[in-house]
Amino acid sequence: MDASHSPSPPGGGVETGPAPGESAGSHRDQHGIVDLIRRVLGGSHEDGEPDEDGLGAAFARSSPAERAMVANILRLQDMRIEDVMTPRADIVAVPEDATLEDVTAGLRRGSLSRLPVYRETLDDPIGFVHLKDLALAYGVGGAGGEAPAFDLRKHLRKALYVPASMRIAALLQRMQAARVHMALVIDEFGGVDGLVTIEDLVEQVVGDIEDEHDVEEMAAWRLESPGVYLADARADIREFEEDTGASLLPEDWEEEVDTLGGLIFMLTGRVPARGEVIAHPMGHEFEVVEADPRRIRRIRLSLHGAIAAGDASQDAAE
Repeated sequence: MDASHSPSPPGGGVETGPAPGESAGSHRDQHGIVDLIRRVLGGSHEDGEPDEDGLGAAFARSSPAERAMVANILRLQDMRIEDVMTPRADIVAVPEDATLEDVTAGLRRGSLSRLPVYRETLDDPIGFVHLKDLALAYGVGGAGGEAPAFDLRKHLRKALYVPASMRIAALLQRMQAARVHMALVIDEFGGVDGLVTIEDLVEQVVGDIEDEHDVEEMAAWRLESPGVYLADARADIREFEEDTGASLLPEDWEEEVDTLGGLIFMLTGRVPARGEVIAHPMGHEFEVVEADPRRIRRIRLSLHGAIAAGDASQDAAE
């Protein structure tokens, strides 16, 4: 498991030696952070030891973009895998006996170049498959002639298995050393809790990385008509209330519900089906626009009374 984090010293400096009771692993993580900052700023050192005066001078000469990257790098000391991982419910994976068509469909659905592979359930993972390997064997760059019989097991690559509590900086170093770009996040019982890729980690430093295959994400919510909103079920309920003026949370639920989907679950005690309409005690209505057996994805929220009237007045004024 990951060693505990020792806070940075006052003034925002980076500790260069292990504090009393601090593990050598934590000290190595801090050296890695310093090295990463040095590479961003173009600095160097000869003896392998951090030169904070040199870093300070380089920081003073840096551009705003470089300073923003340094700030993001320093944040890595406190961030853990659980802060950036894809949750289990969103993982696209395939069984070891999947056909080529199954794997291709999974790659399309997940918009990733790698897919986890499991035996009977996702809690029994055996590695991952890479799109490039399949393309070379069965498509682009193949040997020509009749394609060989497909056996997913022949194309398995190893994956890393890490706890959610591990620091991002430590995982980034481990991925670089192992030359593995995907890790499965394992819970205390050995089950799969999430997934993290090296892109997820790099984005914490340089910001979102989008390519031609990325689909623009829908805003958390948007106004469809006066008083009617189309919303992501994961939208923060307090931010929605602040933006729209709606009151959705009963006082005794404020500590239990964070998202619009969570509110619907609390109202029904289950995951409702697509097309189902759920009444709110204050007169609002939720229509489930998109859902699967495990969770709600998108909803249409019709606000009741003065809030809806206020939206209509605003529309008329515009």
